[in-house]
Amino acid sequence: MSIQLPIRPETGGTKSEGFCTPKEDKRPQRFVVPPKKVIPIVFLPGIMGSNLRMSQPRQWTLKKKNNIAWRPDRKGEALDLMSVTPAYRQLALDPDATEVDTYDNGRSPTGTRKETSDDRHAIGRLDVDLPFTPNSPLLTDDPATVIPRRSKRDKAKRRGWQEILYSSYRILLEQCESKLNAPDIDDAWKDIATQSPRNWQATDTPVIPPLSMSDIKDALSSAWFPVHAMGYNWLESNAISATKIAARINALIAEYSSNGFHCEKVIVVTHSMGGLVARALVHPEIGGAMEKIQGIVHGVMPSRGAPAAYRRMRCGFEEGLVGWAPAPKVLGNFGPEVTAVLGNSQGGLQLLPSAAYGNSWLEIRQGNNLIRRLPTYGNPYNEIYKLRTEWYRLIREEWLNPAKIQGVSISRTFRYLGLAQRFHEMIADFFHPNTYAHYGSDVDRNSWETIGWNVGEGQLYLGWENLAITEDNQQGKFKVQTAQDKRSIKISLGPSVGAGDQTVPLRSSDHQRQSGKVKGIFRQSGYEHQDSYKDEAALRSTLYSLVKIIQTMRWNDVS
Repeated sequence: MSIQLPIRPETGGTKSEGFCTPKEDKRPQRFVVPPKKVIPIVFLPGIMGSNLRMSQPRQWTLKKKNNIAWRPDRKGEALDLMSVTPAYRQLALDPDATEVDTYDNGRSPTGTRKETSDDRHAIGRLDVDLPFTPNSPLLTDDPATVIPRRSKRDKAKRRGWQEILYSSYRILLEQCESKLNAPDIDDAWKDIATQSPRNWQATDTPVIPPLSMSDIKDALSSAWFPVHAMGYNWLESNAISATKIAARINALIAEYSSNGFHCEKVIVVTHSMGGLVARALVHPEIGGAMEKIQGIVHGVMPSRGAPAAYRRMRCGFEEGLVGWAPAPKVLGNFGPEVTAVLGNSQGGLQLLPSAAYGNSWLEIRQGNNLIRRLPTYGNPYNEIYKLRTEWYRLIREEWLNPAKIQGVSISRTFRYLGLAQRFHEMIADFFHPNTYAHYGSDVDRNSWETIGWNVGEGQLYLGWENLAITEDNQQGKFKVQTAQDKRSIKISLGPSVGAGDQTVPLRSSDHQRQSGKVKGIFRQSGYEHQDSYKDEAALRSTLYSLVKIIQTMRWNDVS
C-alpha cells in the first residue's frame, strides 16, 4: 500500500510513502491519493477581537516604542492601556490611523527595528501552540528534508491565526482544523455523530436531524478544510470591513487554485460583530461575495444591536474579562474613555440597537412610576442617539474629542449614526440562505435587554428632558439641575435585565430564529459572550453546522 500526504497544502506539494509486498502476495494493492479539492474555513472575530497596529505618524505622536494599537493577548500592552487618558485612547484607537496587525509572511511592519513580525508573534506572547493529537494533515511540521522548512506554527500564522484574539478563539480554530481534517474520523467525531442536536440546545423550529457517522465521512472525504482567520478593523464601518474581507477571500481562493488545488468557495464562521460583517459580506450592494460563500455559521451575533453599547458609552464597561485582562480598565472604565473611542467609530456605533430592535428599551423611572420609554416612534437614531441637550442622550459632546483631533465633531458622529441607520436597514432581514446560528439565551446572565435610568426624589418640571447635567461620576450616577429653581436631582443607572449572554440580549439574537431564514438555531445557556467559543455546546453545534453546510457543496466538473 502507498499513501500520498501533503507537505505544503499552500503550494500543493506532496510526498509519497509506501512499502513493497512479497512476490507471493498477489492481492491488489491500494494507492491512496488525498483530495485536490479545498474548502477553506474563514473565521471572523467580534469587536475588539482583531489585533490592530497604528500608523507611523501616530506612533511618533504617542511616543510608543512599537506601533501596537490593540493586542490584548500581549499583557504589557494591555497593562499600559489601564492607566492612559481618554485622549490617548482616542489617538491610539483612531479608525483613520489604524489597520489590522497582519502577519504578512513575517514582513509586516512592527514600528521598531528591534522587533520583527516573527518577534511580535513569538512564544511567550500567546504564540500559536497547536497541540494537535493527531496532527492535522494540513497543519503539520514540514519534514526535515524540506527547505525552507516550515513548522505548523509558521503555517498557522500565515493563515491569520495571530491577527485575532487568540486566547478567546484558539479552541475553535484548533478543533475545526483537527476535526475537519482528521485522519481518524470515527474517533474525532464520536461525540457528535448520531447525537441529537437538542443535546446542544437546538430549537424545534426549524427541526434539524442528527448526523450519522457515514454522513460525516461522506462530507469530509470530499475535500481539505484549512482553517483561516481574517481580522478586520473593528473601528471602521462593518460595510468597509466586508469589502476588504471579500477581497481577501477572493485572493485566498485564487491562491489555492494557483497552487494546484480545486477551490471554489469558502465557509464563514463568525463571532459577535463578525456576524454583521459576514451579512454585509454577502449583501449584493456591499461585499457582493455571495457566490464565493457556501454558508455561514453565526455565533452570539447581535442581530439587531445591543443596548449594552449605549450603556458603555455613557457609563463605561461593566465587569468582565477580555482574554486575561480586566475589561473595565483595558477597554474603558468610564464613559469618557469609551465615548472617545466608540463615539468616533462607525463599527462601534453600528452595534447600537437598530430600529428593528423595537421601541421602549430605554426606560426612565421615578420610584415605582414609569415616566417614559424610548424610542416611542421606532427611530432610536433621532429619539436617542442624535440628541444634543437631553440628559439621556447617547453622546456627551464634551467627551467626544479629548485629543482635539481636527475634523472630529458631534456633527461627524451624527453623520456616522446616519450611516449606521442605513447599514442596519440594508442588512435588517438579509441572511445567507445557508446559515446556522447559536447564541446565549441564559436567564441567569442578565444582558441589558433594556436600559433603566432611575430618577431620584423631586418634581420633574415641564421640559425636564433638557435638564443640565451638573455632576457625573461617569459610571452611571449623575445629577441634573432644574431650570426653574436650580434644584439638584439624582439619576442613576438601573441593573442589567433580560436573558442572553451578559452582552447580547435574547431579544436581539432571537431575530435570527424569528426571521425564518436560518436553517438551524441553537439557543444555548452556560457561557459569557466573549468566551462563547470555549463552551462545549457552542463548539459542537458549530462543527455540526459546518458539516451540514459542507453537505450542500456541489462542485463544478473537475478533471
